[in-house]
Amino acid sequence: MPYKLGIDVGGTFTDFLLMDEEGNAEVYKSLTTAKDISQGVIDGLRAIAESKGSKLEEFLQNVTLIVHGTTITTNTILTRTGAKTGFITTKGFRDPLILKRGVKKEQYDFHCAPPPPIVPRYLIQVVEERVDCEGKEVTPLVEADVYQAIEKFKREGVEAVGVTFLFSFLNPSHEIRVGEILRKEMPDAFISLSSEVMPQVRLYERCSTTALNSYVGVVLRQYLEKAQQRLKELKFDGVLLIMQSNGGVMSAEIATKFPVNTLLSGPAGGPTAGLSYASLYNTSDIITIDMGGTSFDACLVKGGIAPLSMGGEIGGQWLSTPMLDIHTIGAGGGSIAWVDAGGVLQVGPESAGADPGPVCYDRGGESPTVTDADLLLGYLDPNYFHGGRIKLNLEKATKAIEEKIAQPLNISVIEAAEGIYRLVNSRMSSALAVITTQRGFDPRDFSLITAGGAGPIHATAIAEELGISRTIVPRHSSVFCAEGMLMCDLRYEYVRTYPRAIEDVDIETLNQLYLDIAEEGTKTLNAEGIASERISTSYDMDMRYIGQYSEVTVPFEIGKDRKISHELFNSIVAAFHERHDILYGYSLPNAKVEIVNLRLSCKGITDKPEMRKHDYKGKDASPALKNKRRAFFEGRFMETPVYDVEKLEFGNRVSGPALLEQATTTVVVPPRWVVTCDEYGNFEVKK
Repeated sequence: MPYKLGIDVGGTFTDFLLMDEEGNAEVYKSLTTAKDISQGVIDGLRAIAESKGSKLEEFLQNVTLIVHGTTITTNTILTRTGAKTGFITTKGFRDPLILKRGVKKEQYDFHCAPPPPIVPRYLIQVVEERVDCEGKEVTPLVEADVYQAIEKFKREGVEAVGVTFLFSFLNPSHEIRVGEILRKEMPDAFISLSSEVMPQVRLYERCSTTALNSYVGVVLRQYLEKAQQRLKELKFDGVLLIMQSNGGVMSAEIATKFPVNTLLSGPAGGPTAGLSYASLYNTSDIITIDMGGTSFDACLVKGGIAPLSMGGEIGGQWLSTPMLDIHTIGAGGGSIAWVDAGGVLQVGPESAGADPGPVCYDRGGESPTVTDADLLLGYLDPNYFHGGRIKLNLEKATKAIEEKIAQPLNISVIEAAEGIYRLVNSRMSSALAVITTQRGFDPRDFSLITAGGAGPIHATAIAEELGISRTIVPRHSSVFCAEGMLMCDLRYEYVRTYPRAIEDVDIETLNQLYLDIAEEGTKTLNAEGIASERISTSYDMDMRYIGQYSEVTVPFEIGKDRKISHELFNSIVAAFHERHDILYGYSLPNAKVEIVNLRLSCKGITDKPEMRKHDYKGKDASPALKNKRRAFFEGRFMETPVYDVEKLEFGNRVSGPALLEQATTTVVVPPRWVVTCDEYGNFEVKK
């Protein structure tokens, strides 16, 4: 039977969702192997094959598609373990990577130093060339300077090179020539040109993004080449796609060329999966949360559209590529609890990870974590964690919380565990406030879609704090992002800078630019096997009032003739004023407006797995009752029924307090909350 497989490599666990052609899905997890991530992936694949009673090679021959999300590039930046990178730029403009934007992160801390650049200054080389702000050549490229820079790079053992010239986004000819020379003289180096990676205005952002692409490129290329080779040796001849930060997928070949697009690719599958589940409940206003072992990721989706951000910061380095607007904090099951110098309990952001992991894993961990607190409070069964494959050591977890938390605070062990639980919930609630109330949205107007191995344990407590009355827990919530990856389309984002005041815009030129971009996107998708009739395009324009720094991205629809008429252009300008008013509370209809960038998203529609429906079995959930155990609710332990998730069927209702236990997660249902199993096997938890 043919299968599709989603793989999400996290900081603690690597998640797998296996789906057959009939919509049946199975969840698998393996511990992430930090030293060699591919080993954790192969371990998981081998476990799946064994569960099917076959050898790994035989199993992989039945897998037609693998969609892979990874944190490799993100961790490379955070740990500063990327390639030794050189950088070439225009003479007279050597230091954008050093100067950045000159904004001090800790404004009033005189001792706060900026993060060191990923390219040291001695590896930043300048070349004499110049193109003006209209794209016209002023000074020809001096190739002798290029060869001199290459000699420097060779002496220093440089493994990757980024190239950004001042106005190359308007005329890339000089960059293209430098790229040709670099690829000939340094054939093993990873080369990135800003005109290919990010052809748009703003020098620092362009320099930083291009440098990051080279910095992480060698690491991702090595990983993907190794993974593809191992898969080939194991007889896999299906399609391998890589998750992007923008919520789409791309081929491994494109990912190797533009690795910067995989930054934050791990959590990007969440909002896509969330929208699929939201449609089952006739809602398009949701908040997706994903609490794993290391981090907590949240995304607000309004009107069925997952918002895109055009840039962000990772490890102090600026990245200007489209990415889903996901807010992340260091709060997960492995987040370490500690008491600070002032005697105040803290949780995170440091995580125990997979090795050694929480104390209760009994793998050498000594610092108490959120998972240890969940165990003490009765939310986890020490003999059924991961279906019994991992036995949790309650005694060691109790001792760690007592010595590290309870005794310093002069409280009981259970009070300490409750404090850890409540504090991490409060931190996650505060993270949701960033994407709701701070942006003018009332969280009570949204449904909370919960994911991650630790998410369902904490979701109702978060919802309670924010006044959210409905939480949806997908049956496969513990591998939510891996499932979302199977629902994603191939998607590529393109941008061209076209700086013009609206009265100076030439409509024919505007149409030609968009047509060129669309043809480029269509050509790329055609090369990846997507038929033209399965390709859709969406259009945006970055606009601002003349004199402003920041621009507003205005989406618009275009006709089948792919042409912008004067009437449509006027409506786009009107839409800009409206969006500016929504975002900033005012608009200036009589002020002059200018275009900054033209954006186009090219999407290749893929076949989506269908969710399997189940027959109605009534409200009685007693056949799924496993046992009872003491769990902590409302300040005391209560005798709490425990239900087997795999035996709960469509229509079954359970009133809290209750625990819905699955091999990879537990749904905690407090008193006065009711959970109902829907026709797809998911759980609606309402108050």
